[in-house]
Amino acid sequence: MTFSHHAEPHAIQRSGWLRAAVLGANDGIISVTSLVMGMAASGAHAQTLLVTCIAGLIAGATSMAAGEYVSVKSQEDIEKADLKFEAKELKRNPEAELNELTQIYITRGLAPALALEVATQLTAHDALGAHARDEIGIHENTAANPIQAALSSAAAFSCGAALPMFAILLSAETYISQTVMFTGILSLALLGAMSGYIANTSILKSSLRITLWGILAMLFSSWVGSLFNVQTL
Repeated sequence: MTFSHHAEPHAIQRSGWLRAAVLGANDGIISVTSLVMGMAASGAHAQTLLVTCIAGLIAGATSMAAGEYVSVKSQEDIEKADLKFEAKELKRNPEAELNELTQIYITRGLAPALALEVATQLTAHDALGAHARDEIGIHENTAANPIQAALSSAAAFSCGAALPMFAILLSAETYISQTVMFTGILSLALLGAMSGYIANTSILKSSLRITLWGILAMLFSSWVGSLFNVQTL
């Protein structure tokens, strides 16, 4: 009996970098747009808004990269510690580990005899890999990658934060606040649609979720900024 190779493109393989990229771009658009709108509502001039935007981009990108790296690195450390512990257990008590793997397959619906056979063959092929995948839940497609997460997040934040900066540069000073807000809303809608498309989920739901929360954040920042008037300080 011959088996043909049939590979299906699953979105879960993109989860590591996609989560960091969407979070970074979303944060870049919302935080910097909100920052600019708050400053604009306080009466700041266009040059001040541009400097604020650039400072927000640099600070935010480095902060996102550092935060993502530390967070995902902690996850990676936990995964490595679990794998190291599991490797010791496999050497110390292989029979108990085989029984444990067998019970896992039984609870998933296999008959006891078949579960034992599957566990035995997988143990002979790659014992640690089988336990990592089926006992601990660590898979190569979803394993932590701190460097990838940090770079994806920083790059995405920079791209998102660059949009309000371009809006300031291209807009007349009288309409900066409106232009920045419109750019932010449109950017969030496109980001949500793009993330929904890449993740194979509802494009409309993803777009609305990101856009609505972004609008609330921008409106709140604008309201807080309006409580201050830098021209009178």
